[in-house]
Amino acid sequence: MTNGHLEVIYDGDCPVCASWMRMVRLRERVHTVELIDARSGDPRVTALAATGYDLDEGIVLIWNGHVHHGAEAMRLLAILSAEDGWFNHIQRRIFSSPSRARHLYPWLARGRRLLLRLLGRNPVGAGKKLVPPGNRMGGRP
Repeated sequence: MTNGHLEVIYDGDCPVCASWMRMVRLRERVHTVELIDARSGDPRVTALAATGYDLDEGIVLIWNGHVHHGAEAMRLLAILSAEDGWFNHIQRRIFSSPSRARHLYPWLARGRRLLLRLLGRNPVGAGKKLVPPGNRMGGRP
């Protein structure tokens, strides 16, 4: 088990995102895991948005006080997930590489946006552009 505290902020209205979070086995490797729906009104979500993180552009992981967004968050999620199970094995092989995560994650984000549109669901931030270009990591808000 890895010591530490992990907060995962994801879109709970996205069926793929919610399923992904159910399938990822983080609690087997991380001491404390908090799953936070980006639509829940949690003050941490509001604080992240206020500091410039666009939750429509990517998942956010806060690992031991450091914020990881988008592709970097997906890479960390793959690294921290349990190694057994077919889903975790595939996720780890694909996303543990920074280069592969950087190239594939934008396609996942586009697919999520399309799926939400097809399902008639609004984006998390209702179209607000919050992320400064190139902002992937920083201190905790």
